[in-house]
Amino acid sequence: MRKLRTIEMQRLTIEQFRQADKLPLVVVLDNVRSLYNVGSIFRTCDAFRIEALYLCGITATPPHPEVHKTALGAEDSVTWQHFEKTEDAVAQLQQRGYRVCAIEQAEGADNLLTMPQQSQPTAVVLGNEVKGVQQHIVDQCDACIEIPQYGTKHSLNVAITAGIVIWEYAKPFFMHA
Repeated sequence: MRKLRTIEMQRLTIEQFRQADKLPLVVVLDNVRSLYNVGSIFRTCDAFRIEALYLCGITATPPHPEVHKTALGAEDSVTWQHFEKTEDAVAQLQQRGYRVCAIEQAEGADNLLTMPQQSQPTAVVLGNEVKGVQQHIVDQCDACIEIPQYGTKHSLNVAITAGIVIWEYAKPFFMHA
């Protein structure tokens, strides 16, 4: 086996990316403090052609060198928007017909691994590295989704969580591509 060189991968240009069909998924960051996590999530959103990334509250916005360090330019390809309040982003998405799901450990949460594919556009809310998704945002969401965990820790890094959730959502779309 030989690793492919970047030029052999035939990646989209930023303009082609903007014109390409997107996965009907919006990722909402609720007060994510680490700029490196924000950049990493931008890059994952680019990799799976996510419709948009909403940056809420204290979540950093581009341009910023620390976001760029892990986004590696994905902040230029991924459509993003900043909201002062996460509840405004959630309300806007619900008004547009999105099913909004908090990624959180909560009573009655759906298991990510056994969830059926959604027929309507979906948004997922990922929370702060220490406090998670704010309770009043959890209350506002249509559902909660939990990633099953089997070790001694009760949480994952938010950028890792984003990658797992986006991949699980994207798999059925890309398997038929």
